[in-house]
Parts: sequence; C-alpha cells; structure tokens
Amino acid sequence: MKPINEPESMEKEEDSEVKSLAEFLMTHHSEQLHSIVVSPDPKLHYPLCIDFTDLLNENSRLAHLVLAQPTVYLLLFDRAAFWAHKIVIKGLKFGEKGVEKKFIHVRINVCGSPLECPETFPSIGRVRVKHRGILLTLKGTVIRSGAIKMYEGERMYQCRKCKHVFPVYPELESRNSITLPSFCPSQRSKSCEGSRFDCVDESVIRHDYQEIKIQESTQVLGVGVIPRSIPVILMDDLVDIVKTGDDIIVTGILTAKWSPDLKDVRSNLDPVLIANYVRRTNELKANIDIPNDVIIKFKHFWSDFSDTPLKGRNAILRGICPQIFGLFTVKLAVALTLIGGVQHVDASGSKIRGESHLLLVGDPGTGKSQFLKFAAKLSNRSVITTGLGSTSAGLTVTAVKDGGEWMLEAGALVLADGGICCIDEFDSMREHDRATIHEAMEQQTISVAKAGLVTTLSTRTIVFGATNPKGQYDPDQSLSVNTALSGPLLSRFDIVLVLLDTKNPEWDAVVSSHILNEGESNKEDHDEDLGNIWTFAMLRRYIHFVKGYFRPVLTKEAEKVISSYYQLQRRSATYNAARTTVRMLESLIRLAQAHARLMFRNEVTRMDAIMAILCIESSMTTSAIVDSVGNSLHSNFTETPDQEYAKQEGLILENIIISFSPAYHNQAFILRLRSHTLSIP
Repeated sequence: MKPINEPESMEKEEDSEVKSLAEFLMTHHSEQLHSIVVSPDPKLHYPLCIDFTDLLNENSRLAHLVLAQPTVYLLLFDRAAFWAHKIVIKGLKFGEKGVEKKFIHVRINVCGSPLECPETFPSIGRVRVKHRGILLTLKGTVIRSGAIKMYEGERMYQCRKCKHVFPVYPELESRNSITLPSFCPSQRSKSCEGSRFDCVDESVIRHDYQEIKIQESTQVLGVGVIPRSIPVILMDDLVDIVKTGDDIIVTGILTAKWSPDLKDVRSNLDPVLIANYVRRTNELKANIDIPNDVIIKFKHFWSDFSDTPLKGRNAILRGICPQIFGLFTVKLAVALTLIGGVQHVDASGSKIRGESHLLLVGDPGTGKSQFLKFAAKLSNRSVITTGLGSTSAGLTVTAVKDGGEWMLEAGALVLADGGICCIDEFDSMREHDRATIHEAMEQQTISVAKAGLVTTLSTRTIVFGATNPKGQYDPDQSLSVNTALSGPLLSRFDIVLVLLDTKNPEWDAVVSSHILNEGESNKEDHDEDLGNIWTFAMLRRYIHFVKGYFRPVLTKEAEKVISSYYQLQRRSATYNAARTTVRMLESLIRLAQAHARLMFRNEVTRMDAIMAILCIESSMTTSAIVDSVGNSLHSNFTETPDQEYAKQEGLILENIIISFSPAYHNQAFILRLRSHTLSIP
C-alpha cells in the first residue's frame, strides 16, 4: 500500500487520528473507494459503509472514541475518507479515469457488533438523556415521512477588520438558525475583537434534508403500553430511501430541538435522532430463530407420520388455541391463512396475491376473538384493532399537518405489511370505512390522494376479521344479508366460516367437561402427548419455516380437481355471482398451496386440492357437493382422519364426475372410484 503522508491542512492534534482512520479505510474498503473515484458526478454525496466490528478488531481505541464522541469522530472519518479517495485517484491504473469528489460520508453499520446491547440499542420508549451524544441505534417502523427539503449545513464568513475567514454552522436546537459570534474567532496572538462580518460569496454548503418518524413495534410491548415514536433526520444520500410502513434499523446521534412555536403552547426540547446509517429490514421482518436441530425435529416428526400424514397434521392443528375444544375447521382455516400460498407474477408484471384472508361470522361467545389474538401472536408482525374504533384513515393512511407541512401517517393495514391485521367487530365499521380496504385486500396496495400528496403504499397483509351476524342468523338468507356486508367485500375473503351457537346436548356435555377438566395435568391420550410437542414457540417456528422454505407447485392431478370443481360451481343451481368468480379459483390454488406447506412438502397433490375444496365448501351456506355443510362450531378432531379423508375424497370426486357425465352413474364405477383406481378424466 502506498504510504500516507500527513495533510498540511489538518490540525496537529487530529493528524494521528485521521491517519489511523484513513489507513483503516484504505486497508478494508479500497473497493468502495475505487467505486467512488470512478463515479462521474462530483457533486453527489457518496456513502462509504463500514462495519463497526471491523473497526473494533482493527483499532479498539478509535472504535470506542467513535462510540463515545460520534459528533467529533464522524467528521474526522469523513475527512479521512476524502483524503483516502484522493490517494486512490493518484494510484489509478493507466486508462482509468477518476474524478475528485466533494462529499464522502462514512456510514457505520453496527449490526452484528457488540453495540447491539440494551445500552446502545434501546427501544424507542426507553431513550433517555444518558443516550445523548453517543452513537445510538434504534429499531422501528416508519409511520410518517416528510418532504425532501434543502438544508444549509455550512456558511463561510469574513471579518471586516482582520479579514479572517471562519465557518458558521446552523444550530439544530434552534430549528437550524445561524447565530454569528459576538467577536471575531481569530486565534491570533492579539485579539481582533471585530464584531462585523460579511458572508463569503458561493461559500454555502447545502444538503438534502428529510424528516421521518419511527415508532416502536407493538409486538414487544405489554398490555396497556402506548407505542412511542421519535423523529429521525435523514440527510444527503440517506433521503428518500425509506417510505411509510418500512421497518428500519437506524444508527445516529441523539440530540434535541425546540418544538414549533404555537400560541398558548409551551415550547419544549424534543428528542431527535440525526441518522448516520439506515438499514431497511422489510425482508428480515421475521425475527424468529430456527436452529438446525429444530428443523431436524420437523423432518423426524413427518417421517414418523409418513403412513398417516393427516394424523400428524391434526397434531399440529391441536396446538392452535389449545384452550378451545374442537373447532377443527376453524383451526385448519387459521393455519392455512397464516401460512398462505405463493405469490404469482406474470410476464406483464401483474401480481396475484399469495396471502389469504379469513372471516369468522358467529354468535357471541363462540371464540372468535380468541382466534384473532392467537393468530396475532403467531404472526411475526401483527396489528389488532376493532371495527368500532377504526376509521378509513386509521386503517389505511391519514394526512397530518406538522409544522405547517402535510405528511402521511401509516394506518393499521400499512403497519401490518408483511404480517397480519386482525379486525374484531367487523360489523361495527361504517360502510364507507369497509369500502376503503377493498384495494388493500386484493391489489395489496393503498392509493392515496390527500392534501396534495399522491402516492401508493404497500399492504401485503393478511386480513383476519370477526363479526357478529345481523340479528338472528337465517340459514335461508345469503351471507351478505346475514352479515350486512357487501358482496364485493365478502368475495375478497378466501374463507368465511359461520359459527352458530345452536342447541346440541351432546356437544354441550363434551365442551363443559373439557372446560372443567382443563386444569388437570394427567393426560393419558397418546394424541394429546403428540400435541404437547407443538408448543406455541415450536408452532410459530414451524409456520415461519414452511412459509419461507416451500414453494409448492400444482401437479396435473391437483389442477384437474380444482378446475373441475370450479366449473361445477359455475354451473351449479346455487351459483352466487358474488362468491363464485375467478377469485374462488385463485382462493382454491392459494389454499391448496398452503395445505401442501402445512404437510411439509413442495408439491400440491390431490389431497391438498380436496382439502382446499372442503374449506371452500365450509364457507358456503348451500353446498354443490355435499348435502349439508354443517356448523363449523361443532366440527371436531376425528380419531382416524386419514380414513375419514378417504370417504370425503371419494364423495367429492364422485359428485364432480357425475355432474359432468351422468352416464358414469353406476355402482361399479362408484366402487372403483372409492378404491382410488380411477382418476379424473
């Protein structure tokens, strides 16, 4: 490496520090410096990203100084980067053309370093005065994003008396105002004492400037704790790299600024973080650690149930809301909704969502809210709200005025991007509030045009709703009439389950026995022992693993089953235009893919297609396949699920084929069909 000479312009007490920092940059980040040098535009602000771990291993003393005094040493780092890039220009090979840059900013990434501790990586709600002036790292969700402005970062002034030129920096605490010194700051032996200064022409250095606000995740907060937020200032190359709803980790310097002057309102010093490094973590939202030994457990579990796969699946489903007895159909629907299918993007860029939506319609006391809360806990990112306390702005996005400027603030669906949004008391929402989520559920975006702000936000979220029927549920009426929900909104839910609290003495006796014996520890049933393997933590890891690991593909046999069933629904006498559309076909594919993931495989088989059909059939008040759908509230786990499935599969395939060709209706054909010696033509 070419020896580094000390620059004449640097003060003596800073020479050794800058030299050490420059040597570190030349040693570990020569490729980044070379990339900056060969970039053509000299006026841009270029970032030079370094890992704090590398600096700590190379020079622990300097690393601790950067941590304790970032205001001073980050400026020294920028000087060292500027000096190092000039040396790289001189050392370019023949034929390479380098351009000297004016602005290079060192960005420090602390992820994976010892700084990820509570003292330097606190939650937003635990930021205190002791954190002021150190290199601080915060994690949160962007809830507000301001416009990009121009910020005056430095201006040169000249003393009229002695002609001394000195820089003046704006004060953030006084809202970026510039205050001139009372006397000339010249360091000569004899004081000038001049008090009149002139601004040097074309000496102003300006920066891009943007303010955002981040809020701590509600997942890590306890009950009754209000999520706190803090403004973050982005400058230069950091502006416009995040948007509302993004999860970010930001490293910077904590300072304060005076709140805006408002009539009859006391001004306060509000904490604010000046960002040095920002990392989007949208792709890393699932902070769930899955060790290899846990994955091996998953594989061993399915190898043990290779002969009876549905029995193994039911053992997993028993771990969902274990305090609620039975409700097999609801637990299966919750599992398939949380796992979801595979998003499809065609050649033109059009997307078909992979997330499924679930709606529970039931009488009070049927456990709807329990399932909502449990699903929210299982998801790596969730927002729970109620229809009575939610407006269209609260669900989507709202325009707020801050300091005379309009900004967009994210609502529940945007904050739940990549997770699940649970809406209880869905029927309590006003009609126009429910209409605002149509686009969010199907296109997974929200188009905003408020206060002159026109944009599109991402809402790749699962919507899990619960509602009470309007009055007494009437099975003879359509679902739209019973729930007072519009047909277009209902069609966006992949599964709609009805839970009716009907009189059933046998069911009441079983449920009461389960509740009374819930606290007993003696469990003799082998299936319950298998269910104990699937604790909440294990179930959460399993759902996260199968979502990320498997991308199931439909087999020809599964395609035929789904296609034939869809055509049957279109021709059926119970045809409902609001429900039996192309959306049903997409829902069938999503549910079949989700069931394949649940069964720990990468291929959608006929079994997965049949289970998707059964879920869709459970969503209908009148079935085209089976004579009676039954009440989802009274659905229970069977002792021999694989044998029960064989009966259901034969019945469904029989009805599909006979409906297309009545000539097949003979006893020999039925026997061959139920013995699985026939496939769908």
